[in-house]
Amino acid sequence: LPGGLVVGGRRRDRRGLELRPVQTGVGAVGLQQRGVLALLHDHDSYAYEIASRLSDLIGMGEGTIYPLMRRLQADGLVETYLVESPSGPPRKYYRLTEAGKRSFTTQKDAWSSFSRAVDEIVFGGAK
Repeated sequence: LPGGLVVGGRRRDRRGLELRPVQTGVGAVGLQQRGVLALLHDHDSYAYEIASRLSDLIGMGEGTIYPLMRRLQADGLVETYLVESPSGPPRKYYRLTEAGKRSFTTQKDAWSSFSRAVDEIVFGGAK
């Protein structure tokens, strides 16, 4: 196959070395996670507010936010607390844990490097 052979269920190049995808976190889930961490880095928030902001900014659907928030919580990147609401039941707010703050910083640095490389390719006349 062009781009590599499939040997034992794994893609390999012509020399037999295993081909692995580059992990940049720029897929939809990576962007959504990075967006949530960035918004929570600025201030604590509740899921609907996060979903609304991400919907406006990157077109993320509201139905995506709740599974993502559960995963971030299970991964120890966010934690929750309740705040009384004058117009209904208490709201569950999310905030970054120390691990979430470190993850955001790491992801922000990785994104910065990745976006500089893409800018160089697209705008810098890479040959």
